Amino acid sequence: MPFFDFVVANEVVIRLGFFIGVLLVMALWEIIRPRRVLTVSKTVRWLNNLGLVFFNSFILRILFPAAAVGVAALADERQWGLFNQYDVPLWFAVLASVIIMDFIIYLQHVMVHAVPLLWRLHRVHHADLDYDVTTGARFHILEIILSMLIKFAIIILLGPPVVAVIIFEVVLNVMAMFNHGNVGLPRSLDRVLRWFVVTPDMHRVHHSIEDDETNSNFGFNLSWWDRLFGTYRDQPRAGHEAMTIGIHGFRGVKQAAWITGMLTMPFKGKVTDYAINRRQWAGADEKQGNEK
Repeated sequence: MPFFDFVVANEVVIRLGFFIGVLLVMALWEIIRPRRVLTVSKTVRWLNNLGLVFFNSFILRILFPAAAVGVAALADERQWGLFNQYDVPLWFAVLASVIIMDFIIYLQHVMVHAVPLLWRLHRVHHADLDYDVTTGARFHILEIILSMLIKFAIIILLGPPVVAVIIFEVVLNVMAMFNHGNVGLPRSLDRVLRWFVVTPDMHRVHHSIEDDETNSNFGFNLSWWDRLFGTYRDQPRAGHEAMTIGIHGFRGVKQAAWITGMLTMPFKGKVTDYAINRRQWAGADEKQGNEK
């Protein structure tokens, strides 16, 4: 298919173009129609959040120069994985691969909330004191490496077409920036869209300081998984404007907003809450009941 050939041939330009383009669009949208009033200097947060992104990209380029696309190309060459063993239409293999990989990302997200050791890494993402487009790319380098290794394993087992991996990476990146935006959609549009994809209001609930709200709405792209597996929550109890963003224990700007604090965060303190299998959510059941 000519379109798929074009995507593969221009992978780097396409990915970089979408990243810069969507980042600029979301940044402008946040300036024109912000959903919430920010509590921390935007300059401080953007410099440090994007600084972490560039640091992570540099380390990944050294460790995995071929990245996920390179592994997909190798799997195709060696005929590894499910879709390399069966003759199916390319469009079907691409569509199925993107959906399956999105489901794996959902499971991975639940896992980093369920395992206390992994939550230590993932709380860097949640400790952001505000919620905007840069939050979507704010992850500790060790979590990024873990995510990349999981992605490699899935690609080897699944054998997705190279173009499917490129499309998945672009869509995931775009959606992460979109649904972490400090923006809001008209209520009627949001209600329809969130049956299919994760909207900013849907995912913002996941960044609430409340333990039981944090452990909901795990999807990054497709919203089906949260509905299917019972992790969907419609709205935060306090409302989107009044809810507190972040996690307990990391409320200082130097702790939560500076890159030095982000890089050292996994090695500080104990994991006493938030992790799903350590249910110390005071009154969570009562809160859920009051919502109903």
